[in-house]
Amino acid sequence: MKSSFLKFAILGTLLPFLSCSARKESLKANSDNFPKLSLEAHRGGRGLYPEESIAAMKNAIDIDKVTTLEMDCHITKDRKVVVFHDDYLNPQFVLKPNGAEISEKDKSLKVYNMLYRDLIKYDIGSKFYKAFPQQKKQVTRIAKLSDLIDSTEAYAQHKRNAPMFYNIEVKSKDGQDGILHPRVEEFVDLIIQVITDKKIAARTIIQSFDSRAIKYLHKAYPQIRVSYLINGKERKDVQQTIAELGFIPYSISPQYTIVTNDYIKQCHKAGIKVIPWTVNTKEEIAQLKTMKVDGIISDYPNLF
Repeated sequence: MKSSFLKFAILGTLLPFLSCSARKESLKANSDNFPKLSLEAHRGGRGLYPEESIAAMKNAIDIDKVTTLEMDCHITKDRKVVVFHDDYLNPQFVLKPNGAEISEKDKSLKVYNMLYRDLIKYDIGSKFYKAFPQQKKQVTRIAKLSDLIDSTEAYAQHKRNAPMFYNIEVKSKDGQDGILHPRVEEFVDLIIQVITDKKIAARTIIQSFDSRAIKYLHKAYPQIRVSYLINGKERKDVQQTIAELGFIPYSISPQYTIVTNDYIKQCHKAGIKVIPWTVNTKEEIAQLKTMKVDGIISDYPNLF
């Protein structure tokens, strides 16, 4: 009942975005406004700043070539949408509120089990992260999606006098509803509520590895761009992927190592954009640009 009421409220918020007789043309018109080459700061550019942080997003905005802020979302116990990748507080880079290390046995510190008022006490930016030695170290808190959008929108207006685009991942997993996150439909509804409230829906792609999330998005919010994420072990061709989804997504984001010229041609023939992840060298970025991809996601947006 609660989820149905939430969806009804969201649809009411979306009416200005959907209304008028040209509703079917709205997505086509908006698509023309999306970057021809979407250069995306992965998790805000975690090679340079603490991942998923407001500081990382602002740094990405400072990099002229970056068009799009890429990020991940989870849901807290009190149903707040937070910007964070892992479903638990990762000991590799998270510190306890008192500055102490998190032991490996504390993987029970799941985001979905915590209230936001408790989650925000943890520091995700001070600990040296050996996977990203260039990352600037500073005390950093997990942000709500709504607060991050407020900050990035204001900062982009100040720095660029133009808004950014967003690529937001639904971090749901099949079989984990009620364990690592709410039901996938509620998960999606909560994110859509934020982006519509903040009036960035027309500049946002919602992506996921979870085909359930993608299918629900397409059914419930057909005006929202969706992107299907594909891991490096995937061996389906483009037509098989479309058949599995039951519709043609706005874009497909494969792990960059499986991208070929033929795969790009298949996608483009079907009207699908190709935005590979996560590309972290100048040489690989240059090669993919030559192959005519439609976007690139990188931990090091300074390499664009």
